[in-house]
Formats: sequence, C-alpha cells, structure tokens
Amino acid sequence: MNAPVPALSSAAQSFISSKHGLYIGGEWVKSLSEETIDIVDPATGGVIAKSAAAGSADVDKAVAAARAAFDSGPWAEMTGMQRGRLITKFAEKLEELADELAEIEAIDCGKPVTYAKYVDVGLSATIYHYYSGWASKISGETVGVSMPGDFHAYTMREPVGVVAAIAPWNFPLVLTAYKLAPLLATGCTAIIKPSELTPLSSLRLAQIAEEVGFPPGVINVVTGYGAAAGQALVEHPGVDKVAFTGSVETGKKIVQSATGNLKRVTLELGGKSPMIVLPDADLEKTIPGLAQAIFFHQGQVCTAGTRFYVHNSIHDQVLEGIAEASKGLKIGHGLDPETTMGPLISSGQLQKVMGYLDEGKASGAELVCGGGRVGESGFFMEPTVLAGTTDDMSVSRQEIFGPVLTAQGYDNDSLDAVAAKANDSIFGLAASIWTRDISAAHKLAKKVKAGSVWINQHNFYDPALPFGGYKQSGWGREEGSEAIKTFTEVKAVCAAL
Repeated sequence: MNAPVPALSSAAQSFISSKHGLYIGGEWVKSLSEETIDIVDPATGGVIAKSAAAGSADVDKAVAAARAAFDSGPWAEMTGMQRGRLITKFAEKLEELADELAEIEAIDCGKPVTYAKYVDVGLSATIYHYYSGWASKISGETVGVSMPGDFHAYTMREPVGVVAAIAPWNFPLVLTAYKLAPLLATGCTAIIKPSELTPLSSLRLAQIAEEVGFPPGVINVVTGYGAAAGQALVEHPGVDKVAFTGSVETGKKIVQSATGNLKRVTLELGGKSPMIVLPDADLEKTIPGLAQAIFFHQGQVCTAGTRFYVHNSIHDQVLEGIAEASKGLKIGHGLDPETTMGPLISSGQLQKVMGYLDEGKASGAELVCGGGRVGESGFFMEPTVLAGTTDDMSVSRQEIFGPVLTAQGYDNDSLDAVAAKANDSIFGLAASIWTRDISAAHKLAKKVKAGSVWINQHNFYDPALPFGGYKQSGWGREEGSEAIKTFTEVKAVCAAL
C-alpha cells in the first residue's frame, strides 16, 4: 500500500510542475490576489502543485472576456459547420494526448490510470465528437398559426449566451465535457470553474483549446474556491446560464443566487441509486455488475449503485459473491497500471464516509466485508458491504460518496412493492434492474422514478442519451438532443403577408 509513487511521464510531470494561472480572454494571468491553493495527491496526501485562487474581480474579467467573444469577433461570426470542425479538432487532440491526460486525472483525482484513459478521456472525446455534428444541425421550424389570414411564422434557436460551467472533483474531464461540448456547439461562450480539489485537467484543456484555435474569450478557466469564485459566477449579472454538477446543498444555493437576473440553471445533483435484483437474475453476470456499480471510482460516482434490493431466495448468495468480488480489487496509487481501486479524494471525505459507516453499525447494520481504512498515507478505505439495513438508516438514505453498499432482502414478488422501496428516496438520478425476464424489467423500469434506468448493467453513459435526475437529483438534462435545448433560447417570428 505504501509503495513508492509510480513515475509520471515527462509530459504530465512538466505540466503539473509548472505555474498555474487563470485562463481569461486567451491569456494566462495570475489571480489579482496572487493567492494559491494546494493541489494534493489523494493517494499520498502530498502537495503536487498549486492553483490560483480567483476572486470576484477575476470573475469580472472572465465574464467580460466571454461576453466580448459572444457578442462580436470571430466566434460570433462562425457558422455551425465551422464551430463543428473546431470542436472535432479539439476532440482529436484529446485522443492524441490520452496518456498524458489520463495521468493528470489519475494523480489529481485518485482514479486508476487505465480507467482514466478509457473512461474519462475516451468518453470526453466521444462527447465532443458527438456535439461537433450537432453544431451544424441546430435550427428552428416553420409554424402554421391558428389565426385566420396570411402569415409566415417560424422559430429560431439562438445560443443562450455566457455560461458558467461548474464541474465537481470526481470526473472533471467528463463532467466538463457534458457542459462544454453542447454549449460550444450552440455558439455560447464558457467560463469553466473546476473544483479547487481537482483543477489540473481543466487547465490542460484550456491549453489544448488555445492550441487548436478557439478564439480568445470563448473558453475561460477560473480556478478557486466555491465560496469565492463559484459564488461570484452564479451571482454575476453578465452570466446568462449556470450548468452545475455537485451536491444538493450547493445546487439549492445556486438556485437562490441565480434569481438576481433570473439566469437559466441546469443542475445535476446527488443520487442514492437503487439496484433491484429479481429472483431469476443471471448471477454470473449480476454479481460482478453489482460490485462494479458500487466500487468503481471508490463509489465516488453520482450514479453509483449504493443500495440494493435482492430477493431473499438469492440474498445470501449475492452478498457472498459481492464480498468475494471485493477481495479481487487491487487498492493502490492510481498511476500504478495494476490498480483497480484508488483513494477517496480527501481526508475530509474519508472521515465523512467512515462517519456514515459508524452510524450504520450503531443502528444495527451488519458488516459483511470491509469497513476499515487502508494504509497510513493517502485516503484509502476498504470496499464495504452492509447487510440488514433498513430504509430509515442514514446509510440507506444519504449520499455517502464512498465504497459502501447497503443491502436489503425482500420477499414480496410484487413489482409495485419493490419499486416503492426503490422510490423511497429524495433522489432520483439512476437505478438498475437485474433479471432474465425482459417483460418484468420494462414494467419495473416504468415504475422506478429515476432519470436513467439500466437493465442488466449499471453506469452506462453515452452522449446520445439524456442524463439527469428526478426529484432532488436535479433540474434539466445533459447529453443528447436535450442538452442543445438547455443552451439555446427559442425565438418566435411572425410576419403578416
């Protein structure tokens, strides 16, 4: 566990060890306060770099740059086809730099480098490729009006304007792409605000954007604390829309802050995703699928399968299988290509997860496996399964954001009954259903209140599929054609002939 940190490539090392500023209006600048924030490798707890701590005055400059690029200049004059070609160049550059970007994401976020390359970088590039095609296909429609007379009526879709794209620490590249790709396709301009915990890949994206030729001011990156830079962005009257991924608590604050100019807001917030295992499930596929659903990226995934309901006829077999699967995970530094499970993001997050675990055990939950911290350095913990949980326990209701799975058995064969248990949550982001009965699967999918429902799989993402949540899991949708709608305004035009 406490083995030496694997070496970075020269390209990744050169970038990480360089001085990091803010990217505003096509220039790299210091924050006006010149204050910095330590960037920590969560696998060691050591500081690997420093980022600039932007304040409200820096945000003012970024908004002005984004507004100028949106209102006039080369970006404002580009056709959709021209924007699409530029987005394609950006995507191809990400693919070319996949190894370097994966290393940056691995050491900054604590995720296995192999997963970072094929999931984070691979999916991000795919998202940009997908929306490069949309850029030339955004249009309105002609409308036949109801009133008598001769009229020519039509609609136009126009970019919403300057967008604050605020991404969390668990998937910086991917969740920035969810916002940046469609907003660029529509012709908006962006101010990216990454988490202060994981700003490195966003800063590297800015370098790549500059290299492929995005005009100054189209993409800006402002690093800093949420209470300073983030708050200034969501309150700023020059920002037309906020696209945010993060906690429910912060999402609610953003809604309140956005009322100043009634800016548009989309929110992708928390989840407590249920996994429902019917008695006829194919356990050879289901058990590893369940384990992957909760332990991927240490459970630090908004859609992680954190609670599962399994028929009592197979309850013990499934629990034993997941516990056995957890033993096959190799815990270690993300830069080690053999690692399949890295650390939690911070000491605070580790303490939070362990606190929930203590609450669960105190409430009567049974520890099936795991439950402890791993090693003396870094923020590692064991993959953990709790059985005998009830719906009123905090471990069953709160988003833990760690490698902790809660299990409940059920006897009632009614789909309505198991759906009611799955829906007993303030969240509604995702769910999965495991069964050989395709009819039961689709009936149950209709009953589950979640934005994404997966059948015999979990955590399936594709840029063509809309993504977002019911209830307190958010507002609006990212991805697919739905994302184009969220970054555009509709104008109705009618002429009397």
